[in-house]
Amino acid sequence: MDRPRPGPRRRARRWGGVLRLAAPLAGWIALAAPAARAPAEVAASAPESPVIVATGAADPRLEPLDRLMTSFMAAHQVPGGALALARGGRLVYARGFGWADVDAREPVEPASLFRIASVSKPLTAVAVLQLVEQGRIGLQDKVWDLLGVKPHLEPGAQVDPRLRQVTVRQCLQHTGGWEAAKSFDPMFRPVEIARALGLAPPAGPADVIRYMFGRPLDFDPGARYAYSNFGYAVLGRVIERVTGKPYEAYVRAAVLAPLGITDMRIGRTPPSGRAPREVRYYDPLGRTGPAVVGGRLGEPVPLPYGAFYLEGFDAHGGWIASAVDLVRFAAAFDAPDRCRLLGPEMIRVMFACPEGPAGHQADGSPRDAWYGCGWSVRPVGDKANHWHAGQVDGTASLLVRRHDGLAWAVLFNTHADRAGKPLVGLIDPLVHGAADAVREWPDVDLFPRYLGPAAGK
Repeated sequence: MDRPRPGPRRRARRWGGVLRLAAPLAGWIALAAPAARAPAEVAASAPESPVIVATGAADPRLEPLDRLMTSFMAAHQVPGGALALARGGRLVYARGFGWADVDAREPVEPASLFRIASVSKPLTAVAVLQLVEQGRIGLQDKVWDLLGVKPHLEPGAQVDPRLRQVTVRQCLQHTGGWEAAKSFDPMFRPVEIARALGLAPPAGPADVIRYMFGRPLDFDPGARYAYSNFGYAVLGRVIERVTGKPYEAYVRAAVLAPLGITDMRIGRTPPSGRAPREVRYYDPLGRTGPAVVGGRLGEPVPLPYGAFYLEGFDAHGGWIASAVDLVRFAAAFDAPDRCRLLGPEMIRVMFACPEGPAGHQADGSPRDAWYGCGWSVRPVGDKANHWHAGQVDGTASLLVRRHDGLAWAVLFNTHADRAGKPLVGLIDPLVHGAADAVREWPDVDLFPRYLGPAAGK
């Protein structure tokens, strides 16, 4: 489906309701494929097994986290998952649960790689903000001017003049004027767009931009918030245009390498493209959809493997990562004066409340929560919770920076339970509760074990 799904409800005020946002400010967005699906007996269906294996070092002091993952996955029939948690910038917990590959009985390891869907957006935002900090672009620069795209226009159509006003900041904050619920999400229409352009499917991000820059916006830039995968696809091409490097290569060098993260990469659509240590993905009901890639266009394929074009998601939802990788990234901003990625002022900009309706009520007061530059934000006293979640058929991801110095990532290789309930919304309050149940935290740092000496605090 192309419509955004609203975020889960708040569990407890003292946590600030990590995923809770007002109706027009969905705190996380589903990267769901188009709906034409039917149940099928395929290998990508989730298994029924209450036994949850666990890998990684166990620590009895952190048993509430173990208990959470094993009970949650058994109750919701989740094939595999991983949880990593840092405290004060140090990795204190990293474990895998269940099966990375059900048929092969290959367990999830702490370093197993998962598709992370929209949790890719904070990476893209940091890469853009680095370029701003370096003076290579400005937040108020117009993306039309930066890209120099020649739009595809249907006969008789004209360029919407508002497109020339969309800024880098507006793309970062989802206020650029694109709204999937009002029109459609072009990132899930690679076949239709390719054919409109006279190209062989699937259309890549640059092709989608050329197509969309020939269509009208859904609202005036800056007028309000509307979550847009396409806006982050635009930012990915801005990074390429300014740096002269492919998006993936630049982010790996400028954002990930300084943190000692070496295994993250853009994922691949077919099962044959599975990376070393990457899990397999499962739809809870074994559904299929029409293929949008490969030599079987339009034929039924398992939803996680060909019903969407993962490579085309790159800057808005295409990365694969381990839970450890994501927590290392999140913890990088714990001490702004020592951050390896951004300076203190740019970190402040990243989390700042947007101007206008996107960040403020009609009376001018700040909203309870907002979307900054790549992160959702909810103030908690004089601090804040920061988070992003992601979902695409076959995977669910959640990355949280809590106001008390805890940061965690939880990843699953399916996106929902068999009743269709998104796992992100179900697990979010439970991780808070499990973390609060820990009475003694280990004085360790596991980052060097998984990422090498350069990754330590």
